[in-house]
Amino acid sequence: MEYLSTQPYKGVRDFYPKEMAVQRYIFDGWAKTAERFGYECFGASIFEPSALYKAKGQENEEMVNEQTYTFTDRGDREVTLRPELTPSVARMVAGKRHDLHFPIRWYSIPNLYRYERPQRGRLREFWQLNADVFGDNTIACDIDMLVYVANIFKDFGATLETFVIRVNDRGFVNSVFDSLNLTDEQKRAMFLLLDKKNKITAEAFDAEAAEIIGASFILPTPPADSRLAQTVQALHNLGLTNVIIDPAIVRGFNYYTGLVFEIYDTNPENSRALGGGGRYDNLTEMFGGEPITGIGFGMGDVSMVNFLTTHNLLPEALNSAATLAILPLQEATATEVIALANTFRTTGITTIVDATDRKLGKKLGNAGDDGVKFALILGSDEIASGVYALKHLASGEQTSGTAEELIKKILS
Repeated sequence: MEYLSTQPYKGVRDFYPKEMAVQRYIFDGWAKTAERFGYECFGASIFEPSALYKAKGQENEEMVNEQTYTFTDRGDREVTLRPELTPSVARMVAGKRHDLHFPIRWYSIPNLYRYERPQRGRLREFWQLNADVFGDNTIACDIDMLVYVANIFKDFGATLETFVIRVNDRGFVNSVFDSLNLTDEQKRAMFLLLDKKNKITAEAFDAEAAEIIGASFILPTPPADSRLAQTVQALHNLGLTNVIIDPAIVRGFNYYTGLVFEIYDTNPENSRALGGGGRYDNLTEMFGGEPITGIGFGMGDVSMVNFLTTHNLLPEALNSAATLAILPLQEATATEVIALANTFRTTGITTIVDATDRKLGKKLGNAGDDGVKFALILGSDEIASGVYALKHLASGEQTSGTAEELIKKILS
């Protein structure tokens, strides 16, 4: 008989309780910061019509064809497991444009899917914080978005020295290409080249650029009086001195129209982008009606785990173990055991019951290894007297008292 593999599908993860505790810690942190900045939580289906991703140009159509899980359903409809959330939220906003009070600030933490080679910081299934503002095209909105991004890291305990936010203006780059009279195909090729500029040598970049446009190319920086320069100066004035202009930041999707940014770990051992986004003022046009200005970003859970691990920012005591384990002896009835457990549970103390016939020493050892703090052994004497022995599993310290007294002890 050939047995099935216990390994998960390539590029995805199983989350055992310890890994799940880390993920919950990150998600809770993301949500707390988002809501402090006034963002409301929303959700969307993992299924979208493939046309939603193909509608914004050749780069997006190639992404659907090469990097997504796309299939034809039983109704002969082409469906894609969402590789990103921005088109979905744009669809939702466009669909309710007459009911919403702009500007709106929404966030979500969806799981996303991309069929690509798994590597450090990149898997085929991942979770991502997405945050967007619609209906506000002011420079103040750009600035506040980047302040929010920086505070995500600061709220996890990071200092400004541990990460850098690289910014650029995709609209400015487009205007440079227009001044060179580049064709749409040349622009597309140059954007793809710029997107990988920091990953190749200067010589390789110059050679490929010359091949694309037929001449040497010097990448300019937006002028000092530009909106981008003013944005960066304002952020420096607010104390975010780790925001810098990088002309090579253009982002991979062609729906960006203005500010674009990416966040990087300053530790060379974790050099991948931690997240990124930008302004997309025309994305809702594909749904008809007047375009609704937008700005947003995404930040993946895999890269966030790597960042927090690299900088020792994950709490050591992070686990989902119960606080109290009640270990009944054979003479205790199930009703008596559960009744006592519920007494502790109603006060907010997470409590488990191990009524199996394993040896008591084994039960105590397992509870301690799993991170349980206290154990209570329940026999006929304890039931009769209403006085119980509570053992602190890490120190071995033992205390006796009524349920009410032990509750105070545990909660103190």
